Amino acid sequence: MEIQKWTDMGIEFLSTYGIKVLGAIAIWIIGSWVIKKIMKAVSKIMDKRDYDESLKKFLLNLIGWILKILLVISILGKLGVETTSFAALLAAAGLAIGMALQGSLGNFAGGVLLMIFKPIKIGDLIEAQGEVGVVKEIEIFTTKLTGLSNREIIIPNGSLSNGNIINYSTEGTRRVDLTFGVGYDSDIKKTKEVLMQVLTANPKVLKDPAPTVNVSELADSSINFAVRPWCKAEHYWDVYFETTENVKEALDAAGIEIPYPHQVEIHKES
Repeated sequence: MEIQKWTDMGIEFLSTYGIKVLGAIAIWIIGSWVIKKIMKAVSKIMDKRDYDESLKKFLLNLIGWILKILLVISILGKLGVETTSFAALLAAAGLAIGMALQGSLGNFAGGVLLMIFKPIKIGDLIEAQGEVGVVKEIEIFTTKLTGLSNREIIIPNGSLSNGNIINYSTEGTRRVDLTFGVGYDSDIKKTKEVLMQVLTANPKVLKDPAPTVNVSELADSSINFAVRPWCKAEHYWDVYFETTENVKEALDAAGIEIPYPHQVEIHKES
């Protein structure tokens, strides 16, 4: 009798909910397949219309989340959950979650602002929030950078959109600011010629804008020269390090002294 009772309950459960559960599973499988197709179609349309890569990824991410939420609502409706009641519950929960996650909403709004005003795009070298890196991806809530030492840097979009952004890639070129000091016995004209020769010999240094070499300071123990070559943004560090090394070698070859502290030994007579 006990077995019969459980059997009857099982049959009643399957007859009542089995079809709904199977229907929900079918909706999940078909819906997931449809979402993938929609995402591929939208991606192709964006490619044909030459959408900016940053905007494309952002919109695809957003559309994917919206479609997944609609799919979950459809599955719950198939299982017998009142969608109107669920919508009201979702709205109330959304309000409560929104109050608790104001920072996340701010990051979402920041992402939208980044897409609208486009101060940065994927591939740009930027400096923001105390970090320097190449923009790897702009997501709904965060932006990912690849740091100069190949670190992954994740910055919340809210902070990024509300803070200062220095974009080194917008103009395509950068100026390298270097300072070199020589001894007071050195000939200024000759020193300027040697420094300029170093710059013009480097193929990564641009001719336009032209590099400059000027006396910037008469310091306590040296005459300081401001050396300002221009280069493409991606060659910045190459020019920085190559110029520093080549200037040292060129000054040594020209017999121009780079001052440095000397230690003088004082011998006391016994």
